[in-house]
Order: sequence, then structure tokens, then C-alpha cells
Amino acid sequence: MQKSVKKLTVSAVVLALYVVLMAMTQGFAFGQYQIRVATALYALGALYPFLALPLALANLVSNALLGGLGVLDMVGGFCVGLITTQAVSWVRGRGLPDWLLAVPIVLGPGLLVPVWLSVLLKLPYGVLAISLVMGQLLPAVIGVLLVKQLEGWRESEEGGRLYE
Repeated sequence: MQKSVKKLTVSAVVLALYVVLMAMTQGFAFGQYQIRVATALYALGALYPFLALPLALANLVSNALLGGLGVLDMVGGFCVGLITTQAVSWVRGRGLPDWLLAVPIVLGPGLLVPVWLSVLLKLPYGVLAISLVMGQLLPAVIGVLLVKQLEGWRESEEGGRLYE
């Protein structure tokens, strides 16, 4: 029982943090050119795979509250959040180098989001994909650094685990 309460609490905090980060960075997180700093949190799936659903929900909520592009963007964002976080978890589960955690964070949103944005914004897929992939580079690096920092904290005597 206590383990599930801790997971639920961590999930709620991460979901809220994602939405707050999106609100704070909405000036450059939406539109053709997107730098979604909040997507760095997808990297947490490397340490806590249970965060895939909360991060997908966080994307849906932030698109609903801040995006303004409607249901397609909300559902698409949910799917991208779920796929990307699970891909990050998959990379970690294979014991691959940590820098490879950046790949799904760049390519997930960078190649999937333009599928519907190109329709909604009436812009070519290729143009959007290039700009979104470029915009995901910074969040991917931040995500990898976040995982490295949390791993160090988690392994230290003072840090402990978020859930056990």
C-alpha cells in the first residue's frame, strides 16, 4: 500500500511540474518552433518507468490548458508523451549508454508531433520536423543531465529512493 501511495504522489508532483514548466515557457513551447523544456522530464522514465502515463497525461493537460489547437493536439500529445517516456525506459532497460536517452526525447516529439501539426498549421511536415527536432535538442540534453544527477542523488546515503 505504501509503495503505491509514494508512486501516486511522485506521479502527481511530476505531472504538476510538467504543466508548470510548460506554463512558464509557453512563449517558446508552442507553434512551429518549439523548445519544450518540460519534455526533459520524459527522461525520468529511465529511472521510474511508472511515470510514462503521468507524463502523457501532463502533456495532454498542458496542451488543453495552454496549447489552443484542440482535441487532436491533446490526444496526439498524450500519445507522444507515452511513447517517448516508454522509449526512454526501453533504452535504459537495455543497458545502453546514458547519452542514448536523448534519442527518444529528440525523435519522439520531433518526428511525431509534426504529423498533426502540419495539418493544423498548414505547413509542410519536413519543415516542422526539422524545427521540432532542433527544438528538442536542449530538452534532451537537460533530460540526460537530470537522470545523471538523480542517479547520483538516489545512490547517495542522503538521497534514498523516491519509492521502495
